[in-house]
Amino acid sequence: MVVGLELMELGRKAFTARVSSTISLFHWPTKRFSLSSSVAMSANLSDPNYFVTHNINRGEMEASGYVVDDSLIIKCALTVIKEPYVFEEAHAEEVPPSEITDQLGKLLEAKEGADVTFEVQGEEFPAHKLVLAVRSPVFKAMLYGPMMEKDSSRIVIDNMQPAVFKFLLHFIYTDSMPAAVMDDDDFLDEDDKKEVTKHLLVAADRYGMIRLKLMCESILCKHLDAESIATTLALANQHTCSGLQDACIRFLASSSTKILDDVVASRGYNQLKRSCPDTVMEMWEKASRLRKT
Repeated sequence: MVVGLELMELGRKAFTARVSSTISLFHWPTKRFSLSSSVAMSANLSDPNYFVTHNINRGEMEASGYVVDDSLIIKCALTVIKEPYVFEEAHAEEVPPSEITDQLGKLLEAKEGADVTFEVQGEEFPAHKLVLAVRSPVFKAMLYGPMMEKDSSRIVIDNMQPAVFKFLLHFIYTDSMPAAVMDDDDFLDEDDKKEVTKHLLVAADRYGMIRLKLMCESILCKHLDAESIATTLALANQHTCSGLQDACIRFLASSSTKILDDVVASRGYNQLKRSCPDTVMEMWEKASRLRKT
């Protein structure tokens, strides 16, 4: 015996829905309904020929006391779920901005849980190995890999100023440039800002921090002048900063004769000429070609 459920009528709006149906049979001896079968399935209810069917074995039903005097009482529970719950954005709470960089910055300031101390020209800087390793491939090798120091809890950093290392740690923890380096801060004058940025670029290159290196390049590109152009170009060549090198060449190519005379008279140019004569020749050749175009 088959019990079938057929959708006979559907409103104007067709929809795809899930259908759940349960068939219960009345048990005469106990006067209770007992579950016979349950079916849950998805169906396209825009199809009027759709059936939900349940198979019932008549012989078993008669022997079990469900059929008496050829009578069978069936209770059917049918659930049709038209649409899933739709989240209403208007009622949602506003998601606050990420706080992870602020939290990491406070972690650096508080020194809580620090497991490594760097000594830079006598100054000490507590830090966290895991944070450094995640941010810098060089620190990762130094603290966990083949370059690991014998005493990885205390490391001496050579050839770097303490202020520069402090700025480096600030970027590692906050992914942002220190305020002292940015244009809108008056902690350092313009010449000092450029000098610190150059040292920070060297540090970024030393520890494999590409994003910081590019940010330093961008700052230096915006602050080129006759006095510092030669040393900036030397820095760009030494640390493979192609963008900064191109900016230096374009600065020379677009400069007046007066500015070029000032460049040649600068101390940085004379130092560059003595230490890297090939670089000077290449610089003037590229600038000359650009001036002619």
